[in-house]
Amino acid sequence: MTVNTSTPLEPDRLDSPGRTVADLASVLTTWCPDLCAATPCGVLAPLLGRLEQGHPEFRYVHREDNAIALAVGTALTGGRGAVLMQNSGFGQSVNVMASLVEPFDVPLGLVVSMRGTGVDGTRENRGMGEVTAPVLDRLGVPWRMLGTDGDRGAVAWFETVLADRTGPVALLVPPESFGWSAAR
Repeated sequence: MTVNTSTPLEPDRLDSPGRTVADLASVLTTWCPDLCAATPCGVLAPLLGRLEQGHPEFRYVHREDNAIALAVGTALTGGRGAVLMQNSGFGQSVNVMASLVEPFDVPLGLVVSMRGTGVDGTRENRGMGEVTAPVLDRLGVPWRMLGTDGDRGAVAWFETVLADRTGPVALLVPPESFGWSAAR
């Protein structure tokens, strides 16, 4: 097993979502250095802001399925990439995941915000909030849900699986994990 020794993560809980954001940004920069593509997302805004400043290959993409296709292209050239998106965009990307990523075990880090769960009770988001994890299961993509109190253990798990796995892996981020609320 290979792990990032420059910023070791211990599986304990932190009391600061900001620290979790910093840890996750470090993991993505280390293990997905060749591409970090994202669609705008209020839930992931603290992480996106951090990556805008610190990831050398960070870019916004208009559609989630296109971001995944870019990550597949990056993998074909020997690189590793990550895609950050809302779960509604993940729903739009199921065909790309099933047709390109899963059959060829493309290394891909996915960070997916879980709209329609936790403090986000909006009706239009509940459907994807309920089916995102089962779809990942069906596609054979290992995933972990980030805790709501700054779950460093989930970030450490994500880092370990990114380092050891040849295929995709997902970290699911509930709205309250990074301090998002419907009042914003």
